[in-house]
Parts: sequence; C-alpha cells; structure tokens
Amino acid sequence: QVQLVESGGGSVQAGGSLRLSCAASGYTYLGYCMGWFRQAPGKEREGVATIEAYGRTAYADSVKGRFTISRDNAKNTLYLQMNSLTPEDTAIYYCATKSSSNYCDRFSTYNIWGQGTQVTVSP
Repeated sequence: QVQLVESGGGSVQAGGSLRLSCAASGYTYLGYCMGWFRQAPGKEREGVATIEAYGRTAYADSVKGRFTISRDNAKNTLYLQMNSLTPEDTAIYYCATKSSSNYCDRFSTYNIWGQGTQVTVSP
C-alpha cells in the first residue's frame, strides 16, 4: 500500500520561501499523477498544483508564478517550491496521488493522501 509522507513545512514571514517534500513508499515508482493540496482553517481543501510522470504541470490561479511543483522519479519524491509567500498561503499542505493515470490536472479525482505538513506565514 502506498504511503505519502510530507516534510518541509514551518513558519516563515511574508515574502519568504519554503520547499515541501513528499516521499512515497510502497510504490516502485511515484504515481503517474501527483499533486499538492492545502486546507486553511475553516476552509475546504483545495488543489494547489499537479504534475504528470513526464513533467506536465498545472497550477491553481492563486499560486501561479509563485509556486513550482516538481518530481524526482528516481528518488520517489515530489516537491513544492513556494516563493513570495503571503499569510493567505497559511494552511496544512497535503501530498496526493490517485490510482488512475487519467486527468492528472483534475484536483477532484485524487484519492490517496499524506498526513500533511503545516505552513504558517506571518505578516
């Protein structure tokens, strides 16, 4: 059974940067579709970015130009580089994948989740 473990969260001031990592185990390779999601206090979980096995990416409008998703298939690791952070980016960030290889950019189709890592951005 696949397990996803996020790391790299923490506290940062507005304008700062963080890099999240997600290590996948139980696979011989990362899932074809991988994504990052987040859930802010009192809000529903939302999609942030997705990436296919061969590198095609998709981003939520709110993070375009600031966040970059990437993957290292040899290391079974997913990354999210977050720059120019604002307090509105404060949330628990989740790594996710799904059992199918279709429609990687459809956030609603993801069904395998990590436990999350907290990101807090102060003014």
